[in-house]
Amino acid sequence: MKFFLQAGALFGALAVVLGAFGAHALKASLSAANRLETFETAVRYQFYHALALVLVGILMKFVGGDTKLLTWSGYSFIGGILIFSGSLYAICFTGITKFGATAPIGGLLMILGWVLIFVAAGRLS
Repeated sequence: MKFFLQAGALFGALAVVLGAFGAHALKASLSAANRLETFETAVRYQFYHALALVLVGILMKFVGGDTKLLTWSGYSFIGGILIFSGSLYAICFTGITKFGATAPIGGLLMILGWVLIFVAAGRLS
């Protein structure tokens, strides 16, 4: 529980920092390379899933009982952030578009995280 709350808070803070950095310090170079939209997508999905991690931590605290599905949900969100947003950041900073091949894996992990929350909710009494 604590791990996912802290991870969510950290990823959320990083999303704000990266968003501000991209909007101010990198805007010209990202716009020139037509990568600003890609960067904004990476930040947006990182932020959404940082909030999802906080949700997982809160659910683990208040739902109680078997939290195995919620634990896997949290790990799925972390993996999704690292792979999906990470691959998009890598494209923006290096220009190597082959990093985009891993983005769908991160997207699938994000979807899995939400599905696991759905299943966990269905098991509540």
